Amino acid sequence: MEASSSGSTISSVTGGKAKTHQPAKDVNIFFDELEGVNSPSKDDDSLLHHGNLTSTSDDASRLEVVGEEVPDKNKTNGLYFRDGKCRIDYILVYRKSNPQTEKREVFERNIRAEGLQMEKESSLTNSDIIFVKLHAPWEVLGKYAELMNVRMPFRIEKQISRFRGWLPRKPMKLDKETLPDLEENDCYTAPFSQQRIHHFIIHNKDTFFNNATRSRIVHHILQRVKYEEGKNKIGLNRLLSNGSYEAAFPLHEGSYRSKNSIKTHGAENHRHLLYECWASWGVWYKYQPLDLVRRYFGEKIGLYFAWLGWYTGMLFPAAFIGLFVFLYGVTTLNHCQVSKEVCQATDIIMCPICDKYCPFMRLSDSCIYAKVTHLFDNGATVFFAVFMAVWATVFLEFWKRRRAVIAYDWDLIDWEEEEEEIRPQFEAKYSKKERMNPISGKPEPYQAFADKCSRLIVSASGIFFMICVVIAAVFGIVIYRVVTVSTFAAFKWALIRNNSQVATTGTAVCINFCIIMLLNVLYEKVALFLTNLEQPRTESEWENSFTLKMFLFQFVNLNSSTFYIAFFLGRFTGHPGAYLRLINRWRLEECHPSGCLIDLCMQMGIIMVLKQTWNNFMELGYPLIQNWWTRRKLRQEYGTQGKTSFPQWEKDYNLQPMNAYGLFDEYLEMILQFGFTTIFVAAFPLAPLLALLNNIIEIRLDAYKFVTQWRRPLASRAKDIGIWYGILEGIGILSVITNAFVIAVTSDFIPRLVYAYKYGPCAGQGEAGQKCMVGYVNASLSVFLVSDFENRSEPTSNGSEFSGSPLKYCRYRDYRDPPHSPVPYGYTLQFWHVLAARLAFIIVFEHLVFCIKHLISYLIPDLPKDLRDRMRREKYLIQEMMYEAELERLQKERKERKKNGKSYHNEWP
Repeated sequence: MEASSSGSTISSVTGGKAKTHQPAKDVNIFFDELEGVNSPSKDDDSLLHHGNLTSTSDDASRLEVVGEEVPDKNKTNGLYFRDGKCRIDYILVYRKSNPQTEKREVFERNIRAEGLQMEKESSLTNSDIIFVKLHAPWEVLGKYAELMNVRMPFRIEKQISRFRGWLPRKPMKLDKETLPDLEENDCYTAPFSQQRIHHFIIHNKDTFFNNATRSRIVHHILQRVKYEEGKNKIGLNRLLSNGSYEAAFPLHEGSYRSKNSIKTHGAENHRHLLYECWASWGVWYKYQPLDLVRRYFGEKIGLYFAWLGWYTGMLFPAAFIGLFVFLYGVTTLNHCQVSKEVCQATDIIMCPICDKYCPFMRLSDSCIYAKVTHLFDNGATVFFAVFMAVWATVFLEFWKRRRAVIAYDWDLIDWEEEEEEIRPQFEAKYSKKERMNPISGKPEPYQAFADKCSRLIVSASGIFFMICVVIAAVFGIVIYRVVTVSTFAAFKWALIRNNSQVATTGTAVCINFCIIMLLNVLYEKVALFLTNLEQPRTESEWENSFTLKMFLFQFVNLNSSTFYIAFFLGRFTGHPGAYLRLINRWRLEECHPSGCLIDLCMQMGIIMVLKQTWNNFMELGYPLIQNWWTRRKLRQEYGTQGKTSFPQWEKDYNLQPMNAYGLFDEYLEMILQFGFTTIFVAAFPLAPLLALLNNIIEIRLDAYKFVTQWRRPLASRAKDIGIWYGILEGIGILSVITNAFVIAVTSDFIPRLVYAYKYGPCAGQGEAGQKCMVGYVNASLSVFLVSDFENRSEPTSNGSEFSGSPLKYCRYRDYRDPPHSPVPYGYTLQFWHVLAARLAFIIVFEHLVFCIKHLISYLIPDLPKDLRDRMRREKYLIQEMMYEAELERLQKERKERKKNGKSYHNEWP
């Protein structure tokens, strides 16, 4: 095909196979202008096939003459070169009209100099689009697998882990007899070495390295190939960013559908197997085939699904206990003394909850809300809050153990990330200042400490400004609530007029959700700007910085209104006759006569359901619509049979690329859900159940999206879930504090407890049953003289509809003295007792739960004992095998010397 040389590097490609003489280390070839003229340009049509999949090139014909029979299927399925032998390991896509021709020429010549084989094909749908197919021969794979410390199966049997025995059980276990490709061979692995190649289990060199490993090796090569003179002109990522190439991706392994049943005819390929046993809705109750996911998509994506599956599994006990708390509230509803008194309080008239238009109301009118409140705020709530705080710790601690088992099974224990490349933006900004890298010993761009600090300060100021924007949005929602409650109270429809506060809360939550979604778009742009302003040195530093900002922004955005309802709503309203007002105009919103917890439950339920529904729609709906539109255009142009004849690279190119931020969106959605599940769980015990139902769907949605709607992502390695684990720990700590405040401040648990032990019929007896709550409702309400209303607060109705004469007194929720006392409307002694009990509960609850959390964290080791023993056993067996192999080699050499009659010194053995 082509022969070229430059300096000490010579590369030739003949008959589709590369013969590469050993080049000087880290040297890429470059062509001057004369060589560029004499050598065929890779953007020319001289080496370009025009999409005829049934014919073969002369080079392929010469290969077949050698004598190897090539299956016709290999030539037509779009997974091999035109010779039917060389598997396509990677695809590059560019447009002929793109002006970056020279960079591509140099880059592709250097690719061939590294030993990779290349073939080009024009698109069947657009002649301007060119596909560059790359194949790595065995020699290249072996060389770079050794450099990258790729671990491969070793000739030692490995005992099945006892740890796996209790995980997949029927009926949730996948049937490995009918689906034998689900698990890899259970054997020990070791870093690949060409000198010890006879120790590795190699049945077929073409399949020894799986497709994910092959594509990872090719990508590793492409990231280190130069495209221009200069030390920074290197790597595929820079060519993608400057537009030289339009796309780069490994191929899917064929279609995910088959006409034949997988149980009778077997899987067509691993993609088909994944679709049938993982992404199909019919297997929603089955365990995930994590080994197959890891084999196809790589360890990083495999760890995400392992974590998501573990989180979903751990939600089962939390959902069960939360449902039990809710059902306990249902069963004890008819025995609740407080709700009974509220429903029977027809003679207690409550003061209006807003200015002028809100009428007086009987306390019994809030009977339904009192009963609903009891469903979430009952005797089991405190137990559930403690349970969820402990659950969060147990979840994280056992995840560390589970991650250790996965890391061992996937050969990640001793894996260390390579020294990352410096981001091109960082190099361009600080190329004039250099210092020696302490690891590589090479000079690299350097960012001064003062410059870094100044950028961090500006970034932190931007974060603070955006948080202020969130607070302003919440303030706007507060104003909306205080304004519209009067509007709904004067509404002509009786249904809305009689439920003005619920209507206000419901519409405010929906508006708040819309604001949340709009601000999320703004946050992403601001987070990108601030992260780029910081100029992180490497991609991982950039990713961690961006992740932290986006999580902080979205967490504050999603939870700010919830914090307002939980801890501020109805807390600073003043009292009738002396209401506190915004800008001395709008009266602050009060809680419903049955308490503020019903508002918090509505906020939690609506936001959680709407957010999860919207996320699921956007995750799957958007790529489905995009891919459907692409298929529709292809059907209109080529007919219904056109798409089936497309090669695999054309089909994959028409799929959607993976998100620019990788797994960021998937993790962020689940972490925010984890926050909702733990932070305010004392107010909404059904949150774990909603999260569980969502996650069962989420796993299959994500699986379907990865297998069918997205291009195959590059298989990447990772040891854990990264910065997300620290965020989870932070949420766990915050959840203890917020639940303590929800129980002490938002719930009526503490006032009821104080009444039962101090002021009720059982005072001094050490009891707190329902009989001890008799009279609680009356004791928790204060008396107000109607004539003391301010002019702007005085209701239009005088309350004569209740007793036939104008009302003289009304009641409100607070602990204040009556109007005729020496200090009218002053706080009573009961108020101070309740306040002291609330503070004491917060301190005791937090210290108790934190002690339990730390104790559990200490008692649960990060590494299971049986796993530690297996690791030691593996190390011992590998050392023994190496010793025996070396001893066998020396004995063999000794016999050969003796047979040849050569003299040798007496040596061991």
